[in-house]
Amino acid sequence: MYDPGQLRTFLAVAQTLSFTQAARRLGLRQSTVSQHVRRLEDATGRPLFARDTHRVELTEAGEAMLGFARRILEVHEQAATYFTGARPGGRLRFGASEDFVLTRLTDILESFRHGHPEVDLELTVELSGTLHERLDAGKLDLVLAKRRPKDPRGELVWRDDLVWIGAPRLRLDPALPVPLIVYPPPGITRAVAMEALDRDGRPWRVACTSGSLSGLVAAARAGLGVMAHSRGLVPPGLARLPDRAGLPELGSVDFVLRHGDRDTAARGASDALAAAILTGGDRLQRGRG
Repeated sequence: MYDPGQLRTFLAVAQTLSFTQAARRLGLRQSTVSQHVRRLEDATGRPLFARDTHRVELTEAGEAMLGFARRILEVHEQAATYFTGARPGGRLRFGASEDFVLTRLTDILESFRHGHPEVDLELTVELSGTLHERLDAGKLDLVLAKRRPKDPRGELVWRDDLVWIGAPRLRLDPALPVPLIVYPPPGITRAVAMEALDRDGRPWRVACTSGSLSGLVAAARAGLGVMAHSRGLVPPGLARLPDRAGLPELGSVDFVLRHGDRDTAARGASDALAAAILTGGDRLQRGRG
């Protein structure tokens, strides 16, 4: 009933919330992406996206289709692998940024290991900037991380707004420097937060630095300061600061997949894991099961 190609297109649009970005990810024309979505909507009999000239959003039916599409494509991939006998193996050095420590990335990796038992998966969790450096140095095969603004490298998994978050009862004194809770260099959100405050002429100070998300979250829950963080990945116990806090806009952030040397023995395994992440990438965002 549902064409796998149309389902892949639907997931790409749902994760990027952009027909243009979905077309780039899939290597299709934007008109083809629109056609795939329209045919899938015809098959379901319901609109899957609410869209205008400025924004694309999932409808209630679209949110429901996320889970169905993901499971259909996972089974489709398993069947194709089984009957073609093309089961990748070898060692795969995969790097994921600290942002995903508290998400359901483990579910995706567990499913991948179950479907690809011949792959020896080696996981590295680090800051996004460090992961990009290690990939460039040939020390990783695949990276799932944030990328810096205007950096064209990587395959977009999804784009999200950056927001200021902190303890729910935190109140900032406008007469004092903004207390920042940040990753150490080369943290991407660290640079974005500091540059935004500098442009706004707002003084700031570093209240806490930690290389782990758990450390930053603990400091934020204790009310030590504020963090710049992806809106879709806000950790439990923290909340977005209201507009009345007077902090500047932070813009958006891209979460991307980057492959290392494509001529290595890990290429098959790298492609398989990348496909699994692109299929299940919506599970990495809080509130989506």
